[in-house]
Amino acid sequence: MALPPSLTKTKGPFKGGILYSVLRLVLACAMGIFISQLKLDSWESMLYDMRIRLLPEPAPSGQIEMILTTSRTVETLKGIPTAKEQLELLKNLEREEPLAVLYIQNLGELEGSAEDKKAFAVEALKLNNLYMVSQDLEMKGEEGKLRLPEPLDTIELFPGPRTSDGDVLAQDKVTRRMMITYQDRQMIHPFIASLVNPEMSEKKNIRGLFEFFDSEQVYINYRKAGTYPMTTFEDVMDKRFEPGHFKNKIVLIGNDHGGSVRDYVKTPFSKDAKAMTLVELHANMLDTLIQNKAPIQATPWLNVLVTMLTSIITVYVLFTMKPIRSLTILAATGGVLLVFSAIAFWPAGYWVKMAHPFLAIFLCYYFFIPYRLIIENRRSWEYFQKNKLLSQVEELKGNFISMMSHDLKTPIARIQGMTDVILKDQQPLSTQQREAVDTIRHSGDDLLKFINAILNYGKIESQGVELHMQSRDVNSLLKDVIHKHEFLAKVKRIPIKFESEPLFPIQVDPELMKQVFSNLIENAIKYSPEESQVHVHSEEINGKVIVRVQDSGPGIPEDEVNNIFMKFFRSKNAKSSPIKGSGLGLYLAKYFTELHQGRLFVESTYGKGSTFTVELPLEQGRSHA
Repeated sequence: MALPPSLTKTKGPFKGGILYSVLRLVLACAMGIFISQLKLDSWESMLYDMRIRLLPEPAPSGQIEMILTTSRTVETLKGIPTAKEQLELLKNLEREEPLAVLYIQNLGELEGSAEDKKAFAVEALKLNNLYMVSQDLEMKGEEGKLRLPEPLDTIELFPGPRTSDGDVLAQDKVTRRMMITYQDRQMIHPFIASLVNPEMSEKKNIRGLFEFFDSEQVYINYRKAGTYPMTTFEDVMDKRFEPGHFKNKIVLIGNDHGGSVRDYVKTPFSKDAKAMTLVELHANMLDTLIQNKAPIQATPWLNVLVTMLTSIITVYVLFTMKPIRSLTILAATGGVLLVFSAIAFWPAGYWVKMAHPFLAIFLCYYFFIPYRLIIENRRSWEYFQKNKLLSQVEELKGNFISMMSHDLKTPIARIQGMTDVILKDQQPLSTQQREAVDTIRHSGDDLLKFINAILNYGKIESQGVELHMQSRDVNSLLKDVIHKHEFLAKVKRIPIKFESEPLFPIQVDPELMKQVFSNLIENAIKYSPEESQVHVHSEEINGKVIVRVQDSGPGIPEDEVNNIFMKFFRSKNAKSSPIKGSGLGLYLAKYFTELHQGRLFVESTYGKGSTFTVELPLEQGRSHA
């Protein structure tokens, strides 16, 4: 029965393969480009923070010292340090000759008398590079607007505001960036950093610089809170520090008494309201520029390229691999992306954005999986229809073989019966007539063997072979089979040498095992040259009955040894020889042996003959059906 054209027709290689591959490639690229245009600042910031937290943090430069007003300071001084106490602090710092002194607090809120404030302002002028860092900015045309009230107006204010992702980017109020310039005016951090690293005086030398509104900024190369050395306000005021401790250092003065949330910031390490002091934030800003290690953001085209490549991989594995394997590959792809981004970020300091590639894996998978399911369902339906038709064809084939074989056995039996009658007739036959009758009889025997092989094959295909186990001596079975083939051996003048050891009876199906031994011995006789020998040997080794049949035939080519037990297989030499065969004998012999939980294998040297070995266990397990 032929399959309908709808189930047998195949598409051309271009139309069915390349066209769909190109279409999927285009769709994957389109998805990658579309995804790379999405705003994913929150996700990207989360991945950025993860890098900061998990990867090794850079060592500090050692150029920065912090002086903090703590809760213990407030308790010791009976309040926030006044102008008079700040004056004592500056006098002690003046002797240390620091490189710069930055107040990270609002000196306009400084308490004290006018005389104390004036004295403090005068003392401040004696120190090189003393500034108050201002959170406010001056726009163009507003120069000079930032000024402290008298008598502190002689202290210079230098803009250096902290930034936070409040209404822009991640919108989580975490400080990740710092300003380098605002409307072309330099901020305090590159100015102070240039005192240590002169290259920072030119913004073109600053690594990782990018434009943001009217400013130019860089990302902060963070260290954990508590990294920078700290001395309390009262210890400096009372000279409780080693001489030279602050010499040529950048000294940051600020608060850590917990009195105001303005003295703290959220960082990539923690989103707690008091994650890091404002003073230590400025220390991180300065060190980022002193060491010039601000992270560099990857160019947008690289982000698009990585996202497109990820989309292509996702679509490819989705349509070409099984679900479990495709998920494994996609998980490995995600792992590779993480490792790649981590290596790029540390130690190279190159920030390759990963939110878009990860979103590409997720969206491409869930966007194309329904299409994959539609294709799988269609294939399943086609396979079901094909299997249904093939089952019908197999059933018809089996019925036809069975009917044909049984119908042929009857006339063959009649032919063999007529030859027996002719041979037993008292009227003598001429030599030519007897040879003709023998030829008819042998041909009938060959045809009957072929029909029996076909019937056995049909039983195997329909799983209808049953074992009828009996306790039998294998040597006895071998003697019966050898006796049956003595005539064929005598015709070719081939002696069958049978060497046997005494064996205990074992559970076998005698008829099936006779077919196995008969096939092996008959093949040994047929393929051995005249006046050669066939050896049959039986023994018991390690709880197994071993039967070997050795011939003197041409042997089996090495490239065909693994195929001789396949159904309908005949070697090239056998096909070109006058010896007839169905290609089912060895297949059936191996099958029947394995039904007995045994093993049939061959050892052959091309040009020198073959040895077939049957191994049967002494104790049979449950019989096969």
